[in-house]
Amino acid sequence: MLNRKQKYFLLKFFSLFSIVRGYNILIIVIAQYLASIFILAPQLAIKEIIFDANIFMLVLASSSAIAAGYIINNFYDSDKDLINRPRKTMLDRLVSQRTKLTSYFVLNFLSVIFASYVSFKAVVFFSLYIFGIWFYSHKLKKYPFVGNFVAATLAVIPFFAVFIYYKNFEMVIFVHATFLFLIIAMRELVKDLENIKGDLAHDYRTIPVVYGETISKKMLTILSVLTLIPSYFLISKFNVGYMNFFFIGSSIALLIFVVILWKSNKKIHYVVLHNILKLIIVIGVFSIPLINVSRILDKVL
Repeated sequence: MLNRKQKYFLLKFFSLFSIVRGYNILIIVIAQYLASIFILAPQLAIKEIIFDANIFMLVLASSSAIAAGYIINNFYDSDKDLINRPRKTMLDRLVSQRTKLTSYFVLNFLSVIFASYVSFKAVVFFSLYIFGIWFYSHKLKKYPFVGNFVAATLAVIPFFAVFIYYKNFEMVIFVHATFLFLIIAMRELVKDLENIKGDLAHDYRTIPVVYGETISKKMLTILSVLTLIPSYFLISKFNVGYMNFFFIGSSIALLIFVVILWKSNKKIHYVVLHNILKLIIVIGVFSIPLINVSRILDKVL
C-alpha cells in the first residue's frame, strides 16, 4: 500500500505527464522513426537507422521541445482551460506555475544540448522552433487563421528535422506532409469549436468566436475535400504499398466526419469529431510500415 506522500508524488507525476501530453510525444517519437525507416531513408538498413546516434539526438531534441511547448501552452491557457477542461485542469494544477516554468526552461535547454550533438545548424533549427512555439502560445494562438496555420505548421516541423538530416527531397514526402498538415489543421479548428466557451470568455479571437460555427463548419468541409487530393496522389501516383488502404479508409472516415460535423451543435459532438481526427493520425502512424511490409518480414522470417 502506498502512503500519503507516495500517493501525492504519484499524482504530481501524472499531472506533469498530463501537462506534457506524454502519450502524444510517444506517438511522435514512433512516427519519426517509422517515417525515417519507410519514407525518408528506405535505402538504409533498419538497424542503421535505429542505432544512428544523430537520429536519436534529433528525436530527443524534438521530444524535449514539444514537451516544453505543451508546458508553456498550459501555462498561458490555465484560466481558459478551467472552463473548457475543468477536470484535466484541476489535475494539471497539482504542479505549480513555478515548477511548470522551471520544467519549461530545463526542457528547452536539453533540446538545444541534444541538437548540438548533431550540428550547429540543428541548434539553430531547434532554437527557432522553440521561439516559434513560445510566440504562438503567447500571441498568435489568439488570432483567427494565423493561429491555426502556425499550430499545424509547428506540429509538422519535428519531422522536417529528420527530413533535412536525410536530405531526401522526393515529391512523395511533401505529399505525405501535406496530408498530415491538412488533418492537423482540421484538428486545430475542431479544437476551437470544442473550446469556444472558454475562448469567448478570455477574448481568444479564434475562427468560431469571430466568424461563427457555420463558417467554421464550411471551412472544415473544404479542408476535408482538400485532404482527398494528397490521398488520391498517394494512392494512384506513388508506391505506398498496402498503406493505400489507410488512405482509402481515412477518406471514408472524413466523409463520416463531415456528416457528423453538420449535425453537431454541442461540445460532446466536437469531442467525437476531434477523436476521429486523432484516430486517423494514430492509425496513420502505425500504418507507415505497410509501405514496405517486406522490410519487416525479411527481418522477422
